[in-house]
Amino acid sequence: MKGYNESMEKEFETTVIDTIQRTHDIKSFRFSCPEDADFKPGQFFIITIKIKGQEASKHFSFSNSPTEHGYIEFTKRLTGSEFSQALDQLKAGDWARIKMPYGYFTFEGEYEKIACLSSGIGITPIRSLCRNACDKKLAADIVLIYGNRTENDIAFHDDFLQMEKENKNLRVIYTLSRPLDANSWPGRKGRISGDMIRDEIRDFQERVFYICGPPQMVEDLKAILSDELKLDKNKIKFELFTGYGLGKME
Repeated sequence: MKGYNESMEKEFETTVIDTIQRTHDIKSFRFSCPEDADFKPGQFFIITIKIKGQEASKHFSFSNSPTEHGYIEFTKRLTGSEFSQALDQLKAGDWARIKMPYGYFTFEGEYEKIACLSSGIGITPIRSLCRNACDKKLAADIVLIYGNRTENDIAFHDDFLQMEKENKNLRVIYTLSRPLDANSWPGRKGRISGDMIRDEIRDFQERVFYICGPPQMVEDLKAILSDELKLDKNKIKFELFTGYGLGKME
């Protein structure tokens, strides 16, 4: 299977370099890493931090690209959970341990055309693969439909605007389920649907689809692509952001 090789797996101790507020409740966390800590865009890792003196581990996607050297970053929506609260208190110099890389939700230019469907914090691995495509000047044509509740919930908005300027082969469509001002919002409205995909991605039958988000969203979109749009299941790749369970993504 592409994307993971046991010989590539590394485990190392690290420290926090920086934390970055992305939206009102989404934050990025950056950690130092050795020079040989390689990964593929779209993969994930296990991070261990200390909570009240005890070690606690979770899985997160890389939100940075392998082309962004010198650090490893993940991005999380902060909730009221104990782990979220501990993350929110992290500061530069704090200890952590990382084990990486894992996962097969990767793209390094294997296909001429891809389409990405994402919502909420599920954007993190998509951000990684889009940034990699921009930095490596991949010829692949990429369309992203990115759903959120409101304008204030869009993570990496400025980042994607900049990537679109850099890469003529990248197009990003934003859709909101609850825009703060429906009259002034210039993007799409509503959840990602078959009609929206047909309208925004006219050549959808020629593309490989990458879906990432909450489990129900992923299942709904898989059904739309395979049943409604009659897309071959081999052209549908997905990642589930299902909370804190072992072997699952967040």
